Amino acid sequence: MTDREKTTRNPEALTAHLAVANALADAARVATLAWFRRPSLSADSKEADRFDPVTEGDRAAEDAMRAILADLRPNDGILGEERGRAEGSSGLTWILDPIDGTRGFLSGTPTWGVLIALADAEGPFVGIIDQPYIGERFTGGPGLAEVTGPLGTAALATRAPRPLSEAIIFTTFPEVGTPAEGEAFHRLATQCRLLRYGMDCYAYALLAAGQIDLVVEAGLQTYDIAAPIAVIEAAGGIVTDWTGGPAHQGGRVIAAANAEIHAQALKVLSLTPRA
Repeated sequence: MTDREKTTRNPEALTAHLAVANALADAARVATLAWFRRPSLSADSKEADRFDPVTEGDRAAEDAMRAILADLRPNDGILGEERGRAEGSSGLTWILDPIDGTRGFLSGTPTWGVLIALADAEGPFVGIIDQPYIGERFTGGPGLAEVTGPLGTAALATRAPRPLSEAIIFTTFPEVGTPAEGEAFHRLATQCRLLRYGMDCYAYALLAAGQIDLVVEAGLQTYDIAAPIAVIEAAGGIVTDWTGGPAHQGGRVIAAANAEIHAQALKVLSLTPRA
């Protein structure tokens, strides 16, 4: 860790970072809920050959968060799903996904969320998975792993080791990327006790909260996974790519409750060659 990274990760700096992250999450709650389940909500597609929706809620939430950063952290970089990258000079980058699960948002389901992460050269080290409609906020950073919501505040801790045959595994889409990636995922899922689909970022929150054992996905972007990495690692879990390497840049990602079940799952997934 560099001297700059030691400075940005000390307790005083972390308190300030968390205050900013919570301000961003508060603003995104207001901006997203202003559009959620509104008859006037419509969506454009970001892709010509498939429906990849973006709504006014996505844009409004990212704009609200960027306005706060321009005021409070003007020297930090920003990477956002909807507005792209803005370079900074501090060595820190805020990684924003204003609505993770826009398909769910558009459909009126409540498990979409807002993802906020702060990263340095080593990767994301502060993260928030916020669920505006449910009112739950999962926060992770050095020395902090907690959820606040309708049931109050509680510590986050991932599940204890168990065999794959007793594991609960999640992914968002049944096809899980390419045909080869989908085949590898389903080979793993058939060895688990329970498979569930479609929770988007909420699946990662459930893993951090000790409810499930594995989340496995492919084709992710940095803004999809940066916040879950920080939250899950703070709660005692592990997040890597399918070869056990860093997952900060997205791609093929496995999030596991502990090193033991991570190793079991990697043995299955590693049979798939890199694209």
